[in-house]
Amino acid sequence: MIDIHCHILHRIDDGPTDLEESVQMALIAQKDGIETIVATPHVRDRDITSELISQRIAELKKALDRNGVSVDILYGADISSNIALTNPTEYTINNTRYLLLEPPQYFNRSLFMTLIKKIIRKGFVPILTHPERNPTVLSAPETLMDFIRTGALIQITAESLSGGFGPEPKECSTYLLKKGMVHFLATDAHSKRYRRPVMSEGLEIAKTIVGSEAAERLVKDNPRRVISNLAL
Repeated sequence: MIDIHCHILHRIDDGPTDLEESVQMALIAQKDGIETIVATPHVRDRDITSELISQRIAELKKALDRNGVSVDILYGADISSNIALTNPTEYTINNTRYLLLEPPQYFNRSLFMTLIKKIIRKGFVPILTHPERNPTVLSAPETLMDFIRTGALIQITAESLSGGFGPEPKECSTYLLKKGMVHFLATDAHSKRYRRPVMSEGLEIAKTIVGSEAAERLVKDNPRRVISNLAL
């Protein structure tokens, strides 16, 4: 499996506090069947530079090699709207046209649609992160289809399907899957203790909703196309 959304880098956002925990997270992911992780720290201002992200990735890769962990770590970021409005080139996934975009908790749908259109006109493909946990989306999840028709893609959190974020995100993520409005399943992991880098449980639940082939596509085929800069 490929996890396109994971806060695995140490001392850069609200993820692990040290390199040791980053390594332990990678071990958890490996045992769960995750072979590739896109490291995606929160980027809400320019203080989190591409150089800092690259440095943390290099440190983690060396530590994984020393510990015999075979999980591959790729470059990425989980960017906010204000970063997306400027030039988000340095924050794309694995130097592709794809980028993770975290919607504000409360947003005006019309204004957010304008933002998505601007991003797409610049040649990028926005992947909206965990909308099933977003209060604005929860109030009207069917409106996500408008963003999809415009060219945005959707990533939900594996733990939402198992109820880890409560009944509403679970219900919403199930609804989005049933309606064919999900392109990726990811961990959005932050720690070795809570919000762990585990996708298998969510994948099994997704299989009961959309079938094995469609569910596997969310964690294998679609993510592989993203990191290879191919169209879905």
